[in-house]
Amino acid sequence: MNRLLLARHAAAGSNRDGTTSCTPPGATLTAEGVEQARRLSELLAGEEVSLGVATRLVRTQETLEHALAGRSVPRIVVPELDEIDFGGFDGGSLAEYRAWAASHPPDERAPGGGESRAEAAARFAGGLRVALERPEPVVLLVGHALFVRYVLDAAEGLVPAPVMTPVDHATPYRLAVETVEAATRLLSHWSREPRFRDPPTDP
Repeated sequence: MNRLLLARHAAAGSNRDGTTSCTPPGATLTAEGVEQARRLSELLAGEEVSLGVATRLVRTQETLEHALAGRSVPRIVVPELDEIDFGGFDGGSLAEYRAWAASHPPDERAPGGGESRAEAAARFAGGLRVALERPEPVVLLVGHALFVRYVLDAAEGLVPAPVMTPVDHATPYRLAVETVEAATRLLSHWSREPRFRDPPTDP
């Protein structure tokens, strides 16, 4: 790979309902989500894509299929890029999980056998390495909000924050391979010595 096209999946039923969803296959796209995925296809119409990457969650796979409609492009599933394991929060209120996450350190696992943010970051870094090692030059990777936010922040040299800045559905971000490699290294290092970045100070 020498270029990454990164996008969050289009809107799914879990987004509409404000619930968490990390167990495959998970919620499917809503009608709005299908339209978002089709717009993603239009946004990428003039660009080369040589490989599509999704997670085990069907909402990423459906988004990828719509985004690559009409193209003979191979697709692979990379489980390391799956949504963070919400543990006992899975299937429940996303707001409740976010409230818990905002008040607990990055190395604490979600109650009920879930993942910590540090564990998820290490897994995400492993998934990025899978993409980086692919021979195809341009990879379209459709992932989940936490993963996309972690990568975009890491691309700017920022470690994760306790509260995640939202990521728009089905919006492409274009990253050079050197940027992806640097983000991978940052996430891997942070996962071993996790500490959330300080919140911005008022001017």
